[in-house]
Amino acid sequence: MALPGSDDLNPRARHLLRTLIGRYIRDGEPIGSQTLARCAGLDVSSATIRNILGDLEDLGLLASPHTSAGRVPTAQGYRVFVDSLLQVEPLGDGELRRLREELLPGNAGTRQLLGNAGELLSAMSHFVGVVSAPQRASVPFRRIEFVGLGGDEVLAILVFSDNEVQNRVVRTGKVFDPGELERVANYLNAHFAGLPISQVKRQLLGELRAARDELHLLMSQALELAELSFDERGGESELVMAGQTRLMGVQELADVGRLRDLFETFGRKRDMLQLLDRTLHAEGVRIFIGEETGLAPMGDDMALVAAPYGSAGRVLGVLGVIGPRRMAYDQVIPLVQATAGLLGEAMGPDRG
Repeated sequence: MALPGSDDLNPRARHLLRTLIGRYIRDGEPIGSQTLARCAGLDVSSATIRNILGDLEDLGLLASPHTSAGRVPTAQGYRVFVDSLLQVEPLGDGELRRLREELLPGNAGTRQLLGNAGELLSAMSHFVGVVSAPQRASVPFRRIEFVGLGGDEVLAILVFSDNEVQNRVVRTGKVFDPGELERVANYLNAHFAGLPISQVKRQLLGELRAARDELHLLMSQALELAELSFDERGGESELVMAGQTRLMGVQELADVGRLRDLFETFGRKRDMLQLLDRTLHAEGVRIFIGEETGLAPMGDDMALVAAPYGSAGRVLGVLGVIGPRRMAYDQVIPLVQATAGLLGEAMGPDRG
């Protein structure tokens, strides 16, 4: 059976649903018909409002936690609300200024920028900020150097375009003299700097097939060292999370056992990355409410507002806010949108 949407509701029901959810997000208390009559601004009786609320409850958009205690939105009600009833305003000038000051292009390495983004999302939403880092394989490398460590061990020093440096000790299975290591490094830097490492190996392999004699030897050595040095270990992005303890003050999460389950879920990096990856190719912001996250410990009372960030037409990762489903979506959505845009700019190819 298809889930009801706002098109299934008449204008009066839409207005009452929007008003009730907005009030509930603000106060966190079930909303009765008399309270709703006062704040909805409609010239109808409480009895009429009760009838409409009953219809909304029958549709699964509202629930009554206790008899005569008013109504609260369900996960399905929030879905209708964020999809078609929510009015979102752009982020304020002061908030934008704060984001720009902390996410200036070229003023920090990738890890610091991601950390800043996570902290800002948490501080400005009062919930959990989360950011997935770019996979190293997708980030262009700027320079590589090789240092022989004795025997068949070689230290590969990789400098990426986002100013991150990685040192990798590799076993080559044979001994390279310093001159060979220097020639290979010069060749890779001259021909492949600026390309993602995942592309370098593919291109090297293709060019090797057309090479001959001395060039063939150099390219064979380059491919051998590149395959070892550019090993995309793990293949996973890193994950930055900030503000988990802010959830301890959330009314719906007062139970210690509930919080413990949530924190354990946050600690499972792979699960969190898989959730964020569902937004990698989204057009703008995506919102996961309750069970839509696919993570049982998140339960029916949590939500994620997420958006991809990128640079030069490439998606680099995803960032977002995790909080109770009773969050101020009209404030969190523009915050996530603006942070994604500014982080993408800060991670641009011209940085540093």
